Amino acid sequence: MLFPYNTLFAFTESVFKSIGCPDADATLATETLLAADLRGIDSHGVARLIGYVRLWEAGRINPTPRVGVVYETPSTAVVDGDGGLGLVVAPKAMNVAIEKARVAGTGWVSVKNSNHFGIAGYHAMKALAHDMIGMAMTNASPLVAPTYSLDRLLGTNPIAVAVPAGDQPDFVADFATTTAANGKLEMLQRKQLPAPIGWIQDRDGNVSTNPNELKDGGALLPLGGETGSHKGYCLGSIVDIFSAVLSGANYGPWVPPFVAFLQPPADPVGQGIGHFFGAMRVDAFRPAAEFKAHMDNWITTFRNANAIEGHRVLIPGDPERETSQHRLLDGIPLLEPVVKDLETVGKKFGLSL
Repeated sequence: MLFPYNTLFAFTESVFKSIGCPDADATLATETLLAADLRGIDSHGVARLIGYVRLWEAGRINPTPRVGVVYETPSTAVVDGDGGLGLVVAPKAMNVAIEKARVAGTGWVSVKNSNHFGIAGYHAMKALAHDMIGMAMTNASPLVAPTYSLDRLLGTNPIAVAVPAGDQPDFVADFATTTAANGKLEMLQRKQLPAPIGWIQDRDGNVSTNPNELKDGGALLPLGGETGSHKGYCLGSIVDIFSAVLSGANYGPWVPPFVAFLQPPADPVGQGIGHFFGAMRVDAFRPAAEFKAHMDNWITTFRNANAIEGHRVLIPGDPERETSQHRLLDGIPLLEPVVKDLETVGKKFGLSL
């Protein structure tokens, strides 16, 4: 089913207002969440709305947080999200990084006491309008087994980097440090399709294609496959340390689960979920116009590379940008189970989808 962006925006914004978010925060949370649907990352968009509502019902989301800096230097800060929606906490923290970079050349912000923040790319891209390079990462619920492990100790822990260009579209890399994000596994469950080999293992460490494996003690796998998963393991570990050990959030197996029916660990080592953001002013390194001209050259060179027959060489961010253009015009496709979830949420608050 196709839904116009404005229709989903109005509905989602009303839901956030219904759980007590101030108007400005409800609008910000909606913009952050729907950025995923626009860019074709359906697992992290309105499909997650019911999850946020359930977390609020469980008392695990503060709809009126006092997001603020609790420690800082001229170029760094730690932000306390006060248990708020990550969809609100994260963009506010990224703004702190941008303001730090405006003054000091670079800005680095680690966040504690937050929740799931949507897609990392949205936050990194906030730097582009300021001729800055943006970075965003977050830790997440422990669903990932480190290389050779049976225990789930890491989250999908995504990394995003956004780099401004001139005449060419901006470079935007946004990826999980696992072979696939958990949200993609959830989409396969809704479609009743098997998972590709290399995404998950069962509780005994064997390769599995069952998309429901996590419910039976299985685990997601770090990116890199059988011969290179140690690289994904390293990347996921870096995200965990930068996002949580540095800020005072929970890390590793202590990260609270996104699903409301599971309780957070009884022995937390920090506060909430952690994020990490960076902003680098391009002109702190070389003149911005000069840099962007060379970025155009870089992008053009890679885009014009000789391609394997039947394929084209893409620049990170191309598929999402093209999807966004189509969906703004044609509407956002939602699976029937997602529509039913939204209708359930709507009935709860007297709203019509």
